[in-house]
Amino acid sequence: MAMQEKIGVIGAGSWGTTLADLLAKKGHDVTLWAYEAELVEEMKQTRCNGLFLPGIELSPRLGFTNDLEEAVAGKSVLLFVVPSQVTRNVIKGALPFISGSALIISASKGIELDTLMTVSQIYEEILPQGLYAHFSALSGPSFAREVAQEMPTAVAVASGRQDVARHVQQIFTTRYFRVYTNDDVIGVELGGAIKNVIAIAAGISDGLGFGHNTRAALITRGLAEMTRLGRAMGAQTSTFAGLAGMGDLVLTCTGDLSRNRSVGIKLGEGRLLAEILGEMRMVAEGVKTTESAYSLAARLKVEMPITEKVYQVLYQDKPARDAVLELMTRDLKAEDF
Repeated sequence: MAMQEKIGVIGAGSWGTTLADLLAKKGHDVTLWAYEAELVEEMKQTRCNGLFLPGIELSPRLGFTNDLEEAVAGKSVLLFVVPSQVTRNVIKGALPFISGSALIISASKGIELDTLMTVSQIYEEILPQGLYAHFSALSGPSFAREVAQEMPTAVAVASGRQDVARHVQQIFTTRYFRVYTNDDVIGVELGGAIKNVIAIAAGISDGLGFGHNTRAALITRGLAEMTRLGRAMGAQTSTFAGLAGMGDLVLTCTGDLSRNRSVGIKLGEGRLLAEILGEMRMVAEGVKTTESAYSLAARLKVEMPITEKVYQVLYQDKPARDAVLELMTRDLKAEDF
């Protein structure tokens, strides 16, 4: 048994709540911070996050707070699970209270719109160097609800330092949650971000009534796009064949619990984006990541045709059917990665 840690989990969406619950059930001393004060009150009273993880009873060991200082101060481990577009502000707010020896773990998946930075690049910019040395990114094929129901799940944790990755691996691993270490932070993060864009494409294809063939083609060529962007940013090709790449891509493009896929399905059925997003409580990261990935690909001159078509559907009102057919009728070429 790993030693008990004092852990602050920042962000009480479905994934943050699930990981906080997993850590508390494992015997760690865990405080979960939620942005919404009324959600903190509800969780204290009902031991349930009815907003983001309904029907799952949370560990009696889990504490809740709306006060960022209380969540962060004096903790040996900090897990940030906030939407990537608010990551910068949350880190800045937390920084004055972070202990100099704390482990910093990010489980956010996306690329910041204004700067086109991955989440680790945001942390590297804001954290003092000594603190950033303790940074790691957790990603992989993991629907929150299935983890909360203790279904066997495997993910990857990436850090520039092997001892940090191994420590995080020890903290999180349970009989149903298996953590592999990795040293490719950018690759693991890009897998987690870009798979959401491809999942929207897969959803569009499903919503149009296309079959398994189409979806398999989108997943495979989506993996090629993800790998090309990763290589251009210094990631290792092999990472994209692993849990954070292929694993998360398959899950998000095929699973019914995927928010990004469900956005795509509704787009494929002819619904408008504003209307779809208006009905959703949870963040579909892929909608904003499509915009940032499209801009990043243009900046780095990386060919990402699926991402480009999803961008045109989301932001330029291109009919979904036209987008898929244009992908199929592009200039013929050799299969490449």
